[in-house]
Amino acid sequence: MIGLGTIINTIGIVAGGIAGHFFGSRLSKRCQDALNMACGISVLFIGIAGAMEGMLKIEGDSLGSGRAMFVVLCLALGAFIGEIINIEGWFERFGAWLKIKTGNAKDKEFVNGFVTASLTVCIGAMAIVGAIQDGILGDASILMTKAILDLIIVMVMTCSMGKGCVFSAIPVFVFEGAVTLLSRFIRPIMTETALSNLSLIGSILIFCVGLNLVWGKKVRVANMLPAVLLAVIAAFLPFSV
Repeated sequence: MIGLGTIINTIGIVAGGIAGHFFGSRLSKRCQDALNMACGISVLFIGIAGAMEGMLKIEGDSLGSGRAMFVVLCLALGAFIGEIINIEGWFERFGAWLKIKTGNAKDKEFVNGFVTASLTVCIGAMAIVGAIQDGILGDASILMTKAILDLIIVMVMTCSMGKGCVFSAIPVFVFEGAVTLLSRFIRPIMTETALSNLSLIGSILIFCVGLNLVWGKKVRVANMLPAVLLAVIAAFLPFSV
């Protein structure tokens, strides 16, 4: 069944959020802070692992690094475009609308939880590759694996940041569903180089989400999302960046 992966991923996030809300409401503030820190550190290392995989390479008997200019250009230009559009503002306004419509007007962490969890579970190559595979082959295996990971991540986030995290299921459903429906058009664009670029920049943005979880909101990650699109475009340039 085409689209099954998106449905399972969405259900996994909702289940994780419900479980996190159930357990989180029984935890002390100190435990919630500890979980938030643990989640932040975990997200940091997930981002670091993905970024290093894209930047490090074995050269003979030594380990070398590269693509620094590519990273700088994508992030700088992406952040510039994102700040002009103010993507973060759109996320926050939608979160504030959800907060009112769902009867959570008094929840001060709702919008922050929604935005942070949404960015964590939406950014990354698994969402795109999994949705394309689901749309073309009807194979939901990648998104099923992602559903398990997202369930755990959102559960922990909900314990510490509140039920706003549960509603990250909405952007995931819309994004993965759209990619699944348009998979036949997107697949030719997602070459090996494009996926590698997307994974590298996506991992760095996930690292930035971890920074915000550990040290408070320092980076407007949503405003850096155009960097992911620029990374894919860079794969089709006649010269390497």
